[in-house]
Amino acid sequence: MRILTFMRGPGVAVALLLGGALAACSTFPGADADVAVTSNTAVASKPTPPLDEIKDDVALGQMNFARQNYGLSELHFRRAVEATPGDAAAWLGLAASYDQLKRWNLADRAYAQALKITGPTPEFLNNRGYSYLLRGDVRRASEDLSLAASRDPDNEAIQNNLKALDDRIRKRA
Repeated sequence: MRILTFMRGPGVAVALLLGGALAACSTFPGADADVAVTSNTAVASKPTPPLDEIKDDVALGQMNFARQNYGLSELHFRRAVEATPGDAAAWLGLAASYDQLKRWNLADRAYAQALKITGPTPEFLNNRGYSYLLRGDVRRASEDLSLAASRDPDNEAIQNNLKALDDRIRKRA
């Protein structure tokens, strides 16, 4: 299962479950939460607006990515980076979309642009490490995920990716 943590707007983080066999994997800045926790810890649902009411390409990219429509998510994230080249969330979303489409060369270019904007944050390193894991490049996945974990040791997504990496290594042995 691919989990992406989007941190955008009012700074609310939300995890989106995105199919597959992994417990968690990737993080990047992005969308508003669908579920909010109030001060008394009661959970309140926030309805998702219909697609035709969303005008922001990053939000449309995230929504399509969550629905596993990777071609459409790539389209919207690409439009977003063309309109606002300094938007790290758009670049990371574009890279993650390319990962799912197995367009590794384009994913690498998008990660390079995101790195110029964000620097090597734990979220960036986790995303790129997961990309390497998808490709079967365990050496580079290990480097990025280990560095991400050293910078944010309590991050559950990073820890889950390290576990997935460990599982991959054990299957090879």
